[in-house]
Order: sequence, then structure tokens, then C-alpha cells
Amino acid sequence: MQPKFPQDSLTTLTDLVLPGETNPLNNLFGGELLARMDRAASITARRHSRRVCVTASVNHVAFNRAIPLGSVVTVESKVSRTFNTSMEIFIDVWIEDRESGIKNKANEAIYTFVAVDETGRPVPVPPIIPETDLEKQRYEAALRRKQLSLVLAGKMKPNEATELKALFTE
Repeated sequence: MQPKFPQDSLTTLTDLVLPGETNPLNNLFGGELLARMDRAASITARRHSRRVCVTASVNHVAFNRAIPLGSVVTVESKVSRTFNTSMEIFIDVWIEDRESGIKNKANEAIYTFVAVDETGRPVPVPPIIPETDLEKQRYEAALRRKQLSLVLAGKMKPNEATELKALFTE
């Protein structure tokens, strides 16, 4: 299985915020943004693994800025780390200023996808090789996030979470 670079499976979706997608304050519904992020992450996971992929979890979502009606929104997703059959997908959401064209980061999220075969059983995915400083930072932090999720779900004992323990014992 050939390792891949995160940018090999970068997905960028750009769309406009329409009236039917907004709340009473004329900002994009959070659920609509979650759906856009899930679609982008799904495409990224499929491109990376070349398999059908299912959303295993939404690990983190930060709604840092409201996205107003009429905004041009770009959702970028990349594989930040792979494990055996799962992939952590990091998603950045950008708003484009209508007059200047400058993009500002509005939100981010982290999803986990699992690649599956025709019967729905998990299958191995190719590893990634992070290149940029940001990719390396996200790659390293992914193992801590995974261990924390497993501990919180009761699937890992806290004393087995070596990456988490290292944060507190060094």
C-alpha cells in the first residue's frame, strides 16, 4: 500500500449561502454547514482510500464566526492522519469577502471516516506522509485526539493512552 501526501486527497467545495439555508439572523444554519463539511470530508476519504467510506465520528466542530446570507463559503478538507482502517479528516471553512475577495477562516472541524468493503467491513487504508509544518502538527496531534476519543468512549483504559500521559508527565 503506497503512502500518500495529504494534498493528494485535498477536497475544496465552494458554494453560496442561499436564503433557504439561513436561520432567523440570516446566517447559515449550523446543520447546513455540518452537512457541507461531511460531504467534503467524505470525498476526501474516498479519494485517499479509493473505497466507500462512512462517517465514524465528528470529533470536533468550532463555529467561530457566523456565515451571513450571500457569503461565498469554501470548505477544504484533507486527511490529517490515517490509522489501520480509519482516517482523520481536518476541515477548514473559509468565507470570501464579497468586495475584496480576501478569504478569512470562519470555522473548522475534525471528522473520522472508516473505509469499508462491499459488505461494510472495515478495510486498511494507505498511510500519509505529512510535509508542511501544519500537516506535521495536525498529524502528531491526531493520535492524541484518537486516544482521548477512545478513553471517553470507554474503549481504551486511561493508563493505556500513552500519548495523553506524555502530555502530563514530561
